[in-house]
Amino acid sequence: MNLIIFFLHCSNGIAVESERVPALFVFGDSLVDVGNNNYLSSIAKANYFPYGVDFVKFGPTGRFSNGKTFVDILGDILGVPYPPAFADPNTAGPIILGGVNYASAAAGILDETGQHYGQRYSLSQQVLNFETTLNQIRTLMSGRNLTEYLGKSIAVLVFGSNDYINNYLMPSVYSSSFYYSPPDFANLLLNHYTRQLLALYNLGLRKFLLPGIGPLGCIPNQRASAPPDRCVDYVNQILGTFNEGLRSLVDQLNRHPGAMFVYGNSYGSVGDILNNPGTYGKKCYMLQNLISFRFLQFETKR
Repeated sequence: MNLIIFFLHCSNGIAVESERVPALFVFGDSLVDVGNNNYLSSIAKANYFPYGVDFVKFGPTGRFSNGKTFVDILGDILGVPYPPAFADPNTAGPIILGGVNYASAAAGILDETGQHYGQRYSLSQQVLNFETTLNQIRTLMSGRNLTEYLGKSIAVLVFGSNDYINNYLMPSVYSSSFYYSPPDFANLLLNHYTRQLLALYNLGLRKFLLPGIGPLGCIPNQRASAPPDRCVDYVNQILGTFNEGLRSLVDQLNRHPGAMFVYGNSYGSVGDILNNPGTYGKKCYMLQNLISFRFLQFETKR
C-alpha cells in the first residue's frame, strides 16, 4: 500500500508511512462538517460556543465538536491544510487544490434524511458539489496532472448515522421503518452508497476511507429510553447489517483498477473508548464525559 496510517487513540504515538498526499476531499455529516451548514437555512449549526471551545486560534467554526475533527487530525498527520467548507464563498482559486470539505450536518445517504432540520447537502448533492470543484480544478492544471493529482488524493466519506437517528428511528416523521425491515433498510442504504462511490471513482478519485457507523444506541437521545447506564441494544444490533455490508462492499470496490478503499471500524473503536475510557488515558476519559454532556445539551436545545 502507498499509504499506511496507524492511529493510536488518545496517545502521543503516531506512526506514518506515506507518499505525498496533495488533497483531502471530505464528504459526510456533522461528524466532519467544518461549517457548510453555516451558509444553509438549517437549524443544525455549530458556529457558536461551547462548540470550538478547545479549537485554538479558531474557536467555533461550524464543527460539531469542542476541537478538531478526526479529519483535521488526519490532515495534520499528512501535512495537508484543513479542507475549507465548500459553501464558504472564499473557497475558490488555488486554495481548493488542498482539498474541499462538503460535509453537512443532518445529511444522509438518502436525500430525504434529516429534512426536518432544514437545508443540508445530502450525499448525492455532495457528489455534485465535488463535480463543481473538479471543474474549477481543471482550469488550474492539465489533464495528465489532474489524473495523477486525483489518484494521490484521499476521499473521506462519513455517512449512515443520520439515516438511522434522523430517519429510520423517527417513525413519527419518516415512514421508512414501515416499509423496510432493518436488513432491507441497510441494503437500501448500501445500494445508494455504492452508486455514489462509483460516481466519485469514475470522476477520478482512487483512495477512499469509509468509516462505518458507531454505536448509536449509546448516544443520549437513544439512551433516554433505556434503563439507567444502558445502551439501546436494538439500535446497536440493527447497525450490524450496514457495517458488515460496508466492509464487504469495500472488498468488492477494491477490485476496480487502481482503487484503494479502506473500511474504518468506528463501531468497535468508539465502543471500546466508551466502555474502557481509562485504557486510553485521562484525556479520553474527559472526552467521553464531554461528548455525553454536549450531546445532552444539543438534544435539550432541540
